[in-house]
Amino acid sequence: MNEAELTPVSSKRASLREMVTDSIRYWEPRRLIYNAALALIVAGYFFASWPASRASVTFNGILFLFVLAVLANICYCAAHVADIFAQFSGFRELWLRLRWMLLVLGIVFAGIITRFFALGFFTSYHGD
Repeated sequence: MNEAELTPVSSKRASLREMVTDSIRYWEPRRLIYNAALALIVAGYFFASWPASRASVTFNGILFLFVLAVLANICYCAAHVADIFAQFSGFRELWLRLRWMLLVLGIVFAGIITRFFALGFFTSYHGD
């Protein structure tokens, strides 16, 4: 093996604009999958705890879920930072092929956190 084969740098360097556009084009359609997975977890725990979970359907309870959904989407935006950073590296081509793993890991991690919140929210209601 010669040194050229070990060097990860591509001959064509993408511009920042191209990297940001590529990141948005990849991650934003997948945000729907992310949100759907988290919504299914919340709905699953809501219906599994029925009828006790009905007590959490209050104005404050709905606002709390809304805030959690916004925070989950803010966390999703971290994928853009990681994606653009990886695209700046010499491993851009490899990253573009493997970034789906960050999506899967992110959905699993967010799903675990969502599960804990849903368990606490639907099983131990404390009132308004």
